[in-house]
Amino acid sequence: MDLVSGYKGVFGLVFGNENSSNEDSYVEGLLDRISNGKLAEDRRNAITELLAIVSESQAAQLAFGAMGFPVLLSVLREERDDIEMVRGALETLVSALTPIGHAKESSNEVQPALMNTDLLSREAESISLLLSLLTEDDFYVRYYTLQLLTALLSNSPQRLQEAILTIPRGITRLMDMLMDREVIRNEALLLLTHLTREAEEIQKIVVFEGAFEKIFSIIKEEGGSDGGVVVQDCLELLNNLLRSNASNQVLLRETIGLDTLISILKLRGSGYTFTQQKTVNLLSALETINLLIKGGADADPGKDLNKQTNKRTLIQKKVLDHLLMLSVESQWAPVAVRCAALRCIGDLIAGESKNCDVLSSKLLGEEPQVEPALNSILRIILRTSSMQEFIAADFVFKSFCEKNADGQSMLASTLIPQPYSMNHAPLEEDVNMSFGSMLLHGLTLGENDGDLEVCGRAASVLSHVLKDNLHCKERVLRIEIEAPLPSLGAPEPLMHRMVKYLALASSMKSKDGKSRSPENSCIHEIILKLLVTWLADCPGAVHCFLDARPHLTYLLELLSNLSETVCARGLAAVLLGECVIYNKSTDSANDAFAIVDMMSKKIGLSMYFLKFDEMQKSLAFVNVDSSLNHKSFTRSSAASMEDIADSDNKDVSEQKNMDHPILSSILDSYFVNLVKRLEADIREQIVEVFSRPKIKVAVVPAELEQKLGESDGEYIKRLKAFLEKQCSEIQDLLSRNATLAEDLARTSGGSNLQSEPRVGGSSDKVQINVLSRDLQEASKRLEMLKAEKAEFESEATKNRNLAEKMEADLRSLSDAYNSLEQSNIDLEKQVKALKSGGASTFPDVEAIKAEAREEALKESEGELNDLLVCLGQEQSKVDRLTARLLELGEDVDKLLEGIGDDVGNIEDDEDDEDTE
Repeated sequence: MDLVSGYKGVFGLVFGNENSSNEDSYVEGLLDRISNGKLAEDRRNAITELLAIVSESQAAQLAFGAMGFPVLLSVLREERDDIEMVRGALETLVSALTPIGHAKESSNEVQPALMNTDLLSREAESISLLLSLLTEDDFYVRYYTLQLLTALLSNSPQRLQEAILTIPRGITRLMDMLMDREVIRNEALLLLTHLTREAEEIQKIVVFEGAFEKIFSIIKEEGGSDGGVVVQDCLELLNNLLRSNASNQVLLRETIGLDTLISILKLRGSGYTFTQQKTVNLLSALETINLLIKGGADADPGKDLNKQTNKRTLIQKKVLDHLLMLSVESQWAPVAVRCAALRCIGDLIAGESKNCDVLSSKLLGEEPQVEPALNSILRIILRTSSMQEFIAADFVFKSFCEKNADGQSMLASTLIPQPYSMNHAPLEEDVNMSFGSMLLHGLTLGENDGDLEVCGRAASVLSHVLKDNLHCKERVLRIEIEAPLPSLGAPEPLMHRMVKYLALASSMKSKDGKSRSPENSCIHEIILKLLVTWLADCPGAVHCFLDARPHLTYLLELLSNLSETVCARGLAAVLLGECVIYNKSTDSANDAFAIVDMMSKKIGLSMYFLKFDEMQKSLAFVNVDSSLNHKSFTRSSAASMEDIADSDNKDVSEQKNMDHPILSSILDSYFVNLVKRLEADIREQIVEVFSRPKIKVAVVPAELEQKLGESDGEYIKRLKAFLEKQCSEIQDLLSRNATLAEDLARTSGGSNLQSEPRVGGSSDKVQINVLSRDLQEASKRLEMLKAEKAEFESEATKNRNLAEKMEADLRSLSDAYNSLEQSNIDLEKQVKALKSGGASTFPDVEAIKAEAREEALKESEGELNDLLVCLGQEQSKVDRLTARLLELGEDVDKLLEGIGDDVGNIEDDEDDEDTE
């Protein structure tokens, strides 16, 4: 009752008591007639009137939610025999939970349907009561009950899922509805689809209740992919059961198998027409394939064995043929379907060498136009007008070449240069070309705007072929492209042609920095990625790149050109760094030192390192592999054909904040990690280059020549002095260069460097800064030495006082010993006197004296030993202090002056006493 009172307060506050009083009174009167009416007909009429007002008025929905649920639930519980009353009660409850459509609703306005859903789900035993109604014979009772449960599940999924799990045979009753009449079955499908989202326990129970058999039975009955929205609902339920659930995937594979799933992808008929619903159905089926081979976005990496088994089974079931039919051979299929099928092919062969071999052996087309499947996919890359189709087809080659050295070598072996006439033939005449010839055709097609776009796409494929494969890199290095005419020059290496097209892409930009063609704006990044991949761990590629001197100049200009994208400038910096770390040249004009020196003079090392930091912070590097993450297809996401047909445009608009929409696919996680590794190596190598002297001396100074009249001895002395001076200056410069390089490598990421101008006197400022830092360090060292000196002087004074105290103790001990000796002498005299007086009456005095002397000697020896130990310890301290004071420049004799004299005086006194 407290909850009901709370709801009364809410709707009273929102709508006002005056505006809602009529609805409250009317609803309250109808509820009173339903609960207290005497005539059955009057009660039925009251339910009919209540249904009408609740389905039309939000105020009535609020009023009903505050006081109507107990009344209608009582009808459902106690009056099962009156079918009309039960129907009316259920339909009224459905209306109370259904939002009333308005043109515009404020986000702050109270939604009575949501409030009523929450209220009904909190009612004790309401879910159990509704599930029990599913066993009723009446069609409408079951139908409205399913609608009511679906409405509850849509707004309060977690609460309803927990309630159904606690009810015995609750899910079993829902599964039985799949075998009911068509309308009931469709409602049950919707309910189970909502129920199985992110509910693993319910997923397992549904599967054990025979969900797979029932789902595929309905799909077959509805006509497979040619069926209606029911097929879509079945596939959505199937995907919910398989997503990130390895046990359910195993059950599907080992019980009914994957043949029924693959059959959905089979195109039937001769027309191959693609309606909106068929497109959605195929996309849902392709998503099911993707879940089996990838496991979903949040799949457990430890379940690779299950995914490998799924891949192997799908390959054995010839799924690749159906995927190639949808993606390559059926060019009349919608772009979304072709892209999804290509992504499935890429995921199917990723990391599986046997699957890659199967793909490379596939032939498509009909005689005599049969060609390998990889050639057909490459043609899609070169010809398609869809950006997303290019990305999906490129993903196939990325997966094919990943950790597949044999496959890369096979593709690279077909890269054979064609005559110039063939290279510049129209792109449509490439049907009979080999893979390599077609790829080289795309790489060297021409120099106008559209041809450069094709060149960029071909360059992306070539980068996959060369990735982590030194043999392929060196093989492609030997490829030379013919000039249009022999008179125009010798053939040029393919790498030089790529750099040429890179420069042409820059020149085609307008003055405002925008490309003539939107698709062309990523050519820089694609070609730069190819060059970075090519030069990595390949000194031969670095040598070929540096053969043309203008290449370095162009890279430096590209790196400092603010009209270029952040990624283009960053990749140019990486490429320039590779020319340093993989440089094995012995030519002083092209070695690592010369390149670093040119970088330092042209742009400065601080600005150079800043390009790395800018690129790492760019959105293209942050959003790695984002283009390959696709949302699952549901009724809401595939509501209209426009959503599917314009998926390519939507992907572009969603990524409009990036440098270019293709970059998120081209700059994959492998390449981003490669760039990060290269950056660390580049920073370290530049520091090393600055610290290493140049071996060769280009100019002989005039001081090395012998002057007229100068003797050989004087000449040798002058040369020696000159060499010593030069060596000193060289070492000083190398030390400063190394310090400067380390500072730049550590601090290049500072934001203030971006706006700091580069002035001509920077070297003088650096030297002043270094000298100032050295002076500060020397001052700190001096202060520290002064503090140590004061500390040692204090300790020396303390030890001197301790030595004086020990000497005083020694003198007192000596006096005591002398006094003991004197007492002993006196006793001896007394004993002699007693002996002479009468030896018979006294004991043996000599024995007593000897015993006393022995005890006295033992006592004095113990004290002397303790004293000598103390003196030895103090002497070692004095020796260490003396050595340290000498290191600090102190006069030790002066500090110890007077101590020896005191000891001498003591010894003299002892001698005098002995004499006495």
